[in-house]
Amino acid sequence: MAGYRHLNQQQDQRQATLRNLVTGLLWYGRIETTLARAKEARSIAEKLITIAVKEHDKIVKVTKEVTEDDEKVKREVVNDAPSKLAARRKLMSYLYNVPEPKQDGESKYDYKKRSGQVTNPLVEKMFREYGPKYAKRAQDLGTGGGYTRIIKKGPRRGDATEMVILELV
Repeated sequence: MAGYRHLNQQQDQRQATLRNLVTGLLWYGRIETTLARAKEARSIAEKLITIAVKEHDKIVKVTKEVTEDDEKVKREVVNDAPSKLAARRKLMSYLYNVPEPKQDGESKYDYKKRSGQVTNPLVEKMFREYGPKYAKRAQDLGTGGGYTRIIKKGPRRGDATEMVILELV
């Protein structure tokens, strides 16, 4: 017996379903799905959040020469450490790229200006929001993991499949 659930799907469909569930969970904070899918998505999401928690504060300050108005100017720039860059690429390889939503009454120009700098908003959210939040939580509680919770809703009408809400703690 394999160490994971097959979810009555072929491998490519199952992987796409789980990637979609994990991406939705990390972007919105909570999703509604079946119990079997939630258990699989939970394990994947916990691993990705653990990567973000371990690497969120690893940065390197670098001095670069930049040409401005025909003059060379030295600037100090903050870059990712090599381990954080590898972690960022690992997260990008698994998670789907979710575009930043347009706010109410925001013009196209303002939206481009606000969201133009960030190519992968979900990965940025992982390092800027979830990494520090769960690192602090782990420090306070003295333990890591346990980033998600499953709340049972009851059987689904039609096929009586157990429905749950999977959410970030």
